[in-house]
Amino acid sequence: MLIKSLARTLKKLMKRKPADNIKSRHIEERVFCSEELKKIKVTSRLHENLAVLKNILGQNKDVIFHSFKLGQTQAEAAIVYIEGMVDLDLLNNHVIKPLISEISQSGDKRAVGVCLPELLTGSILQVSNVHGVRVIDDVIAGILYGQVILLVNSLEQAWVFDLKKWDMRNITEPEAEVVVRGPREGFTETIATNTTLLRRKLRSPNLMFEPLSIGRVTATEVRVFYIKGLASPELVYEVMSRLRRIDIDGILESGYLEELIEDSPYSPFPQLIHTERPDRVAASLLEGRVAILTDGTPFALIVPAQLTAFLTAPEDYYERYFIGTAVLWVRYISVIASLLLPSLYIAVTTFHQEMIPTRLLISISSYRQGVPFSALVEALLLEFVFEVLREAGTRLPRQVGQAVSVAGALVIGQAGVMAGLVSPLMVILVASNGLASFANPSYNLGISMRLLRFPLMLLAGTLGLVGVTFGVLMITIHLASLRSFGLPYLSALAPLHTGDLKDVLVRAPWWAMGYRPVDIARHNRRRQVAGLKPAPPGPGRRKEGR
Repeated sequence: MLIKSLARTLKKLMKRKPADNIKSRHIEERVFCSEELKKIKVTSRLHENLAVLKNILGQNKDVIFHSFKLGQTQAEAAIVYIEGMVDLDLLNNHVIKPLISEISQSGDKRAVGVCLPELLTGSILQVSNVHGVRVIDDVIAGILYGQVILLVNSLEQAWVFDLKKWDMRNITEPEAEVVVRGPREGFTETIATNTTLLRRKLRSPNLMFEPLSIGRVTATEVRVFYIKGLASPELVYEVMSRLRRIDIDGILESGYLEELIEDSPYSPFPQLIHTERPDRVAASLLEGRVAILTDGTPFALIVPAQLTAFLTAPEDYYERYFIGTAVLWVRYISVIASLLLPSLYIAVTTFHQEMIPTRLLISISSYRQGVPFSALVEALLLEFVFEVLREAGTRLPRQVGQAVSVAGALVIGQAGVMAGLVSPLMVILVASNGLASFANPSYNLGISMRLLRFPLMLLAGTLGLVGVTFGVLMITIHLASLRSFGLPYLSALAPLHTGDLKDVLVRAPWWAMGYRPVDIARHNRRRQVAGLKPAPPGPGRRKEGR
């Protein structure tokens, strides 16, 4: 009988266990969405509010629930925050201690429910940023953002204190956009710091930004900056509408946004400018553009963009104008050479030997004696090895990356020539091509040019100069049809605006750039008064100091 009773008991337990497991799994897999939380209001009963918060955040060990009583009133209160994201000194000395001591000294029972809201925003708390919320969704968002939440029994709202404190990177010089002359500060991963850097550059009440929160899980803060009166309202509306339609689980870097809001996702050319330099963002805002700052990344996005904007550097406008113009043209020639030089060499040496002078042709033929590959295969092989070395040098530690890439190129090039696999002329050509590509100040445009170089080499190796011409024509047609937030990608060149060429073909002196670009600033084009050209004092001009 005893055995039978034990068997029946075990059967009952076995039947209950799966149900309990299912229930526990259901609780663990419960996911709270924002729409549900927006419907839950903060009630006047403290234990109900804490039960809701513990049900949502209680499984996180770093979420602190600290309960206490408000002095002689004995009103129950609780503070909720995330450990490591809050300044505990400010919390203890400027929130908890005043709540206990001040109300204890007043001894007024009416403080709870009647006078306490006024006291919280008035004489008790020594914190500047205090506001009340009435929805649980706002409470959860504040806790996850590093804020402190105060809940008091008999009050139908929660109080939010901005006491955030976490480790952040110091402001340093951008490593990818180094200049000889210019500011040495760059953006950091903290959006509040980046906003401050912009405010220091543009001290105007017309500098506006629209905040957004994107990402169902990350809730990444995004800010859209523009100067009121300079930026087109249509452009600002278009940027905001494209950002608001994004519905994704997380945004970890501004590159996510770049792919989700660009005009032509299949184009190899970048359609948004990204930069780490506050001075470049400020200069773009002064032209009437819009900047997008994302929390957690030092790279800001600038829209709209055109091709010539990727080929300019901030230093062009800090040096004298004839130096900036010379450097700009060196950059243009280098970019064109990095795109076409290997293709032209392959096409001429393979199909159009009659175009080469006789002595040069004899020299090229002597160098290529014993090479088992055609010019196309030889160029593709060396270009691929060069790209591998470039990528390896980027990924290796900085102390050894540059040395490894340079040494690897020298060793592989010399070994390839000695083994008779490649010709010395091709090694020189590929090395020169790589140096020309380094003159491109924009990393994303440089990658596009490097990728387009390979199909152009294939066209040159199969069709000769006809193939190169066809490839260049297709690239030009694509560039002419490309748009960035409605702005033609070849703006100032196609469509042609002769007044804007002073900032495209040359770097005109500042006293000659009196107007903003036509296609960008359509409402307030005048950027400076006329007659700023400097000149020595004339015979009749009164000298200073007299």
